[in-house]
Amino acid sequence: MDKIIGLGNALVDVLATLKDDSILHEMGLPKGSMQLIDETKLQQINDRFSQMKTHLATGGSAGNAILGLASLGAGTGFIGKVGNDKFGDFYRENLLKNNIEEKLLTGDMPSGVASTFISPDGERTFGTYLGAAASLKAEDLTIDLFKGYSYLFIEGYLVQDHEMILHAIKLAKEAGLQICLDLASYNVVENDLEFFTLLIDEYVDIVFANEEEAKSFTGKEPEEALDIIAKKCSIAIVKIGAKGSYIKKGTEEVHAKAIQVNNVVDTTGAGDFFAAGFLYGLTCGYGLEKCANIGSVLSGNVIQVVGTNLPKQQWDEIKLNINTIISQ
Repeated sequence: MDKIIGLGNALVDVLATLKDDSILHEMGLPKGSMQLIDETKLQQINDRFSQMKTHLATGGSAGNAILGLASLGAGTGFIGKVGNDKFGDFYRENLLKNNIEEKLLTGDMPSGVASTFISPDGERTFGTYLGAAASLKAEDLTIDLFKGYSYLFIEGYLVQDHEMILHAIKLAKEAGLQICLDLASYNVVENDLEFFTLLIDEYVDIVFANEEEAKSFTGKEPEEALDIIAKKCSIAIVKIGAKGSYIKKGTEEVHAKAIQVNNVVDTTGAGDFFAAGFLYGLTCGYGLEKCANIGSVLSGNVIQVVGTNLPKQQWDEIKLNINTIISQ
């Protein structure tokens, strides 16, 4: 089976379930977005979180996808940067516990923290303090980090450092890897559209986007956006929430249904786990429809829990569902 390495912001998620959305307005965080915050805003959020029940989990878009892949038994690794602190230790220990090859660098800044607000409808909003995660630089990366892998999965949240992303992609290409890019967030795409276009036109093989991100990138609705993106890369995936996903490779196009979920608890990691399932299917050599259906199983399960850490029993059920998909 092909191995996949993730490159992303090594963030620890601190999740809080809200009774209403008033704190989002208070903190100036648009619902459903990812906003970068400074230490002052982080402290304000921490003061509020200290009065609430919170849950701790490793996070970051690429980190979530790699965790999902590892939980299915795929060969994985992760490149990121943490601080020399308890959050950094927590992140490293979680990678090792899940048999993920740990390629973490340690910086001088505090580890990155994603304050995650879960609205009553399950929608999540992030106030992200990047800290050490954002201090990963081009000079930190060598070709040896990528050797032995077949795919590099990159989260779009990293695009603020153009030099580092381009260096990582060029090293990975030199090592023979295919490049997978998740567009991350509609506002991230809007703010750096020209660079995203360059990456997808020139380097990226597989693009993951939800309908908002796809519209930010193309200006079009999902099906038309899919056509535009598919002409720029090998495989294009546009996720449309409860309606499933559209996938296109060349002239082949698939519409996969989402699994029915009666109780959406937290949508954190839904897109990341879809990518994990899809890429797992791809590394096993399955067709597009089976890859998408495996992605739907993972995303449908992760939205039923707070955070992205699923209990063993749930993973056992997921694997049974995947076996059913494979045998069809």
